[in-house]
Amino acid sequence: MNILVANTPEKAEQIAYTLIKERLSGKHDFVLGLATGSTPVGMYKMFKEDRLDCRHVTSVNLDEYIGLAPDHPQSYHHFMEEKLFDDVPFKENHLPRGDADDPEAEAKRYEALVRSIGVDLQLLGIGENGHIAFNEPGTALDAKTHVTELTESTREANRRFFDSIEDVPTDAITMGLDTIMNAREIVLVATGTRKAEAVHHMIESVPTIDWPATILQAHPSVTVVLDKEAASQCADALQARGNEAAARFFSIRS
Repeated sequence: MNILVANTPEKAEQIAYTLIKERLSGKHDFVLGLATGSTPVGMYKMFKEDRLDCRHVTSVNLDEYIGLAPDHPQSYHHFMEEKLFDDVPFKENHLPRGDADDPEAEAKRYEALVRSIGVDLQLLGIGENGHIAFNEPGTALDAKTHVTELTESTREANRRFFDSIEDVPTDAITMGLDTIMNAREIVLVATGTRKAEAVHHMIESVPTIDWPATILQAHPSVTVVLDKEAASQCADALQARGNEAAARFFSIRS
């Protein structure tokens, strides 16, 4: 696990974007796993400002709320169109269908799709309770794409996107931890003090279902990009790894 620490959230986003841009610079077909929520918004803005050529890129998103049609203003389909796809053409874009008649069957369909095309790089955020995608605490480490019930803490964290907590869906379709771990490379971005405890466990705890992001320790190619606040509870561990020097070097390069 390579860990880079930036001075500000904006700098962390710039570092992560630069990493992704470098991977997309080749002309060969590329499969990019995308995330939603507040974490990647700044990076998607950089995609648009740079007019990044993604016509050779197929995207796959991590998850979608059950019960929301693609044109619902709070669906992740709509989020991705608004934040990225309307301005940056991709070869293909894939998300689970939250309005599918049979969510369990849709989860199986999406799992088969993701496995068949293979993800070259997966972008991740992390929840305050350590979830990645919608893999909540207690999710089996070998879970495939599945239907999941959202915890109250996750629904509360996402209520800012809805009129009220009652409007926040209770269930979602999400790539499983095993599905995510099948990506060839992973870039996780976390900023702010509210993510500090989850980041601490992700880096320093043994892999456990209590903190799903700890499974990333077992992946051979993970880059974690943090700002100082998100890294605040694991400063000693980072210093022992020598990541402060690495972060300074990367910041200069980017």
